[in-house]
Amino acid sequence: MADADADSRPNVLLILTDQERYDASAPDDPPVETPGSDRLSDEGLRFTHAVTPISICSSARASLLTGQFPHGHGMLNNCHEPDAIQPNLPADLPTFSEELVAAGYDLSYTGKWHAGRDRTPGDFGFSYLGGSDTHHDDIDEAFREYREERGTPVDDVELENQIYTGDDPRDGDDGTFVAATTPIDIEETRAYFLAERTIDAIEAHADGDRDGPLFHRTDFYGPHHPYVVPEPYASLYDPDDIERPDSYAETYDGKPRVHENYLAYRGVDGFGWDLWAEAIAKYWGFMTLIEHQLERILDALDAHGLTDDTVVVHTSDHGDFAGSHRQFNKGPIMYDDTYRIPLQVRWPGVVDADTACDAPVHLHDLAATFLEIGDVSVPERFDSRSLVPILENGGDVPAEMEWATSTFSQYHGDEFGLYSQRMVRTDQYKYVYNGPDIDELYDLKADPAELHNLIDHPEYEDVRGAMRTRLADWMHETDDPNRIWVTGVLEDAS
Repeated sequence: MADADADSRPNVLLILTDQERYDASAPDDPPVETPGSDRLSDEGLRFTHAVTPISICSSARASLLTGQFPHGHGMLNNCHEPDAIQPNLPADLPTFSEELVAAGYDLSYTGKWHAGRDRTPGDFGFSYLGGSDTHHDDIDEAFREYREERGTPVDDVELENQIYTGDDPRDGDDGTFVAATTPIDIEETRAYFLAERTIDAIEAHADGDRDGPLFHRTDFYGPHHPYVVPEPYASLYDPDDIERPDSYAETYDGKPRVHENYLAYRGVDGFGWDLWAEAIAKYWGFMTLIEHQLERILDALDAHGLTDDTVVVHTSDHGDFAGSHRQFNKGPIMYDDTYRIPLQVRWPGVVDADTACDAPVHLHDLAATFLEIGDVSVPERFDSRSLVPILENGGDVPAEMEWATSTFSQYHGDEFGLYSQRMVRTDQYKYVYNGPDIDELYDLKADPAELHNLIDHPEYEDVRGAMRTRLADWMHETDDPNRIWVTGVLEDAS
């Protein structure tokens, strides 16, 4: 381990968004203005095949902390819900943050937490700077006080153009809040506030208030629904100009029954394209609002002379359907809309500018990556692989390294009850094991919208068998508790 008093280890700035789709900031995809992500991609490396290990907030965030798949850390569904299987991470699990603190890093955190009902960022080595969301983690009143001081209390704002799920999309008495326009100024949004807190942390480090290198984490609450944005973002994208995604043609023919059931469960079975386009326009506006805050943060690094000494990472816990497959939010539906995530890394002097990496990687690979950046040994209990060798090698996997050609994800159910799923994904194929229903197989190159389930197609028999074998091997390698009976089913069905 390096000497924290003398070494020149870089600072690390992690920007984690909440429910951000991969395609929103990818080249040649929807025309969303993403200047912060674009700058990181232009000045660093963009991963094209990063996935989340699970598309649900608490579980994904717990994986990021622990470097483990959800079945390893045990937080299988959202910790704030009454049906939480495990409301807090076990105290004896190693986390990248605690390892960095022990190695002399100064850790600070602002924004959404949602990785524990009772244990907060302070229990994992972070100095918490405020901005929490009371629905998920009532840590403090920092943002409410900020709004009080500006004369726009959070509870006194009258929203406009609201959209809700349910029979009447304009009636909030019975349904989930989807989107709206807020009359507040940009400076009064939570996104702006979190950027301010991040800039405060950057300034404090630049002023020499901290002894070791800085690790700061900013968790934006968004673009997760409700997509509530002020002008000019609320009108930045015209719903009439938004094109229907190819997956909007979903028929659910040959798909697990839960897919179509989820339209009614989420309350969007009555949504037509006009309503979806209005909601998507707000989602995109939310994205651009956050991207402009990311720009402010990057500018602060420049202004304080810290750009060359700081690794900046931007990613998300998982994606968002936002009308794709006509679905809202997320759930037991393992399409790329919610499992594929953005991931950009800028590391001046190490990462080549304007490069892309097609290697399959996981969100929780960042846990091992942060430790290697900090010259800290990776705990044996981590499932994650450090991305540093790729970052140092122009975006290519070094020839001497073995690197998996698949990613793996899982889902365990939330809100409506347990529902076991496992997924293996290569650059061309995706196989989904659905315990209670028909499995799924997609040819991602021939059918990127994932409309056609090929699980029983005779021409894909060999692919199906190979993908099932990959999944069974992974379940054994990671001690997935379901391997005892599921792998037998997979082998018999191959």
